[in-house]
Amino acid sequence: MTFKELALIDPILRALQDEGYTQPTPIQEQSIPILLNGKDLLGCAQTGTGKTAAFAIPILQKMYLDRHQNTGPRKIRALVVTPTRELAIQISESFSVYGKYTGIKNTVVFGGVNQNPQTTALRHGIDVLIATPGRLLDLMNQGFVSLKEIQYLVLDEADRMLDMGFIHDIRKIIAKLPAKRQSLFFSATMAPEIVALSEKILGRPEKVTVKPEQTTAEKVAQTLYFVSKKDKPKLLIHLLKKESLDSTLVFTRTKHGADKIVRILSKAGINANAIHGNKSQNARQKALGDFKSGSTQVMIATDIAARGIDIDDLATVVNYDIPNIPETYVHRIGRTGRASASGIAISFCDAEEKAYLKDIQKLIQQNIPAIKEHPYSDGCNDLPEPTEKQSNNSFKSTRNSQGGNKNALRNPRNPRRSQKQV
Repeated sequence: MTFKELALIDPILRALQDEGYTQPTPIQEQSIPILLNGKDLLGCAQTGTGKTAAFAIPILQKMYLDRHQNTGPRKIRALVVTPTRELAIQISESFSVYGKYTGIKNTVVFGGVNQNPQTTALRHGIDVLIATPGRLLDLMNQGFVSLKEIQYLVLDEADRMLDMGFIHDIRKIIAKLPAKRQSLFFSATMAPEIVALSEKILGRPEKVTVKPEQTTAEKVAQTLYFVSKKDKPKLLIHLLKKESLDSTLVFTRTKHGADKIVRILSKAGINANAIHGNKSQNARQKALGDFKSGSTQVMIATDIAARGIDIDDLATVVNYDIPNIPETYVHRIGRTGRASASGIAISFCDAEEKAYLKDIQKLIQQNIPAIKEHPYSDGCNDLPEPTEKQSNNSFKSTRNSQGGNKNALRNPRNPRRSQKQV
């Protein structure tokens, strides 16, 4: 199935086409028709399954088609509540990408930063608000946010919000919403307290459950370097030159960080380019074309920009920054080890990222083998030793253990994808 078969309007199809997305993921294929029909949805799905597009696309479409009924100043008609600032920012970026031809405006609010830029955006008028619970209640109490006009509610990562102690905040927010609305509830697990909360929010919802694909972590040779933040650029240059890495996709947390790494690599004589949301579509397409053709050895990407990248012969993925969302790690390393490509995933971990690493290892149910001796070791090798299932304790032995066969990591159940997914 393609996005065209989901009865999407032209402005959204154009935006998806610009990003190279043609084929919906399972949760998108199941959820979009339900939501376009105006029904409530109870979704059991993890981050990395494509659920953001599953709810963002139909909400954008319905708001766009109803735009003539909503004259006058912009009022908040869609609310997305999510547990962390990182998730909130990613969701806001997704709404901007998918809705860039619709004229629908969104903004994101979260705590821990000065609220003035957020309140300025709210005063100018928005259609979609993405928020963390604490800051949302704060702004509601100050009179900056009214939920009286809300037509669409999304409660994302509900289980994480309960784990983080947001249950009382969520109840306060729900109490301020109109009774007549379309509600979407997403959670990776369905514990009794999650079910009880969903029953208070939803009417008679349609249910969609999407299990994550077989973990990519079992199919890709992974290795880990403990390194200080300041030495990460030196380690990257060392590996690219000494290990002769082929077609390498490097993930960084920010757009600024991606551009900085390109400048550092260029000074070291390594041909690299960056792909992120601040780049024009033409620049992104050219960078991707150069990378696929081999004229550029290294591509630096943020997670949001990398969603449209589909490269069959990608040899190596480097997590320059450890992702704060464990499922993102699996999604990143799944870019390699496909078709005839040898799959190698390298991660740089500084002291501040060890908590993220532990979450990742808990998710994939294995310890990532660490390289204990390298030129930029910071001596922080205090995480658990690799399990017995892990072999190879060095990057070179990871390659050599495949018997020199670049196809040894090929996964026969993971066929080459002919279409891109969001």
